[in-house]
Amino acid sequence: MDKTIVSSDQRSFLKILERSGQMIRIKKEVSYLYEAAAIMKKFDKGPVLFFEKIKDSDYPLVSGLCNTKERVCSAIGISSNELNEKISSSIKNPMNPKILEDAPFKEYSNKPKLSKLPIIKHYEKDAGRYITSGVVFAKNIETETQNASIHRLLLLDDEHLAIRVVEGRHLWRCLKLSKQARKPLEVAIAIGIHPAVSLAAACQVPYGVDEMSVANSLLNGNLTVSKCNSVDLFVPSYSEMVLEGEFMMDREEEEFMADMLGTYDYPRKQPVIEVKNISHRKNAFYQGLLPAGSEHRLLMSLPIEVKLFQGVKNTVPSTKAVHLTDGGCNWLHAVIQIKKTYEGEPKNAILSAFANHPSLKLAIVVDDDINPFDMKSVEFAIATRFQGDKGLVIIHNAKGSSLDPSSDQENLLTTKVGIDATISLFKKRERFEIAKIPGEDLIDAKEYIA
Repeated sequence: MDKTIVSSDQRSFLKILERSGQMIRIKKEVSYLYEAAAIMKKFDKGPVLFFEKIKDSDYPLVSGLCNTKERVCSAIGISSNELNEKISSSIKNPMNPKILEDAPFKEYSNKPKLSKLPIIKHYEKDAGRYITSGVVFAKNIETETQNASIHRLLLLDDEHLAIRVVEGRHLWRCLKLSKQARKPLEVAIAIGIHPAVSLAAACQVPYGVDEMSVANSLLNGNLTVSKCNSVDLFVPSYSEMVLEGEFMMDREEEEFMADMLGTYDYPRKQPVIEVKNISHRKNAFYQGLLPAGSEHRLLMSLPIEVKLFQGVKNTVPSTKAVHLTDGGCNWLHAVIQIKKTYEGEPKNAILSAFANHPSLKLAIVVDDDINPFDMKSVEFAIATRFQGDKGLVIIHNAKGSSLDPSSDQENLLTTKVGIDATISLFKKRERFEIAKIPGEDLIDAKEYIA
């Protein structure tokens, strides 16, 4: 296991980013109503943004910590080609974090006034202002373990938030079990946390596994957690702020916003959290994330790419890479690279991909001389190696994503398509060889310009 020493403090990581020119400070006062979101979008996949002043707020705002794979990797002290193995290893080998009695987030404890946080309204038709980077902690009374996951949270008033809880997921089960037992479900929402914590909270870990033990493994055992001031839950000690409260068992409110596809989700009645206390560090800052931006999509897709790769490789051992594409919103479309040995392997890979990621709508399989991360290369493979009457797979009425507006969203039914864009083993491979110019990679065009 990688023993690189990495910090679990977001502030320390931000200092590194600022020193290396990867963070910019925005000193001009910015409105939480669309303006901040528009700036985030302009700088998508760019530097981390530190908004020093958000109108009508007492806190600065940071955004973009996880908007590139390279930045996530630097936060946990690894290279990009090590990330898949690091995530996989951390899920398989979780490590319980150390517990600190005291913690920086306990320095101040106040009655809630959520409207003073720089909570952003991102898109025109959103139901309101949304917390988007909060990691939600709750206890499972069945397993007696904590669950940590990322959820959008709609600001209702100074003490209440509506939370989108996806049916069937672990937090949904925690809430269901508590309702059945007629026991209150305490909740803590950590904001301003290290990228490893965000990444772990986005992972689909086995039921009963504490995501913070995965985060601790990602950080080589350097994560510490501390008990909250007013609820019996443990959150990262270096969180900037922690909202503490409980689910209201008899109240739901309608919420809707732009989702990771960049389209609007349909209105749903969702549970409400009553916030009873806000704990925070000295000079605390708030963390935001642009829905449907690269940070949102990357956190969602990275763990799924790992899961997809492992699942497909179990079916087709020669699998080299799996990529959830930008054009497919890093969720609905995948390109799978294999070193083909037998006819039929691409179709097996397609079926395995659909089984391992039910939201997947399109799977394209390419040879190992095609770059799965370059859609021009992938489209070339489709153009020169695919025949619709032989390489097309269509699966009707399969379970799909609730986000896809073209699907049957009520019943979660969609049509899935697979494309075998690999060279037929019944044809001479030389006919498909990509022409190359010797020494092309060594040419520097600038040297030939007068």
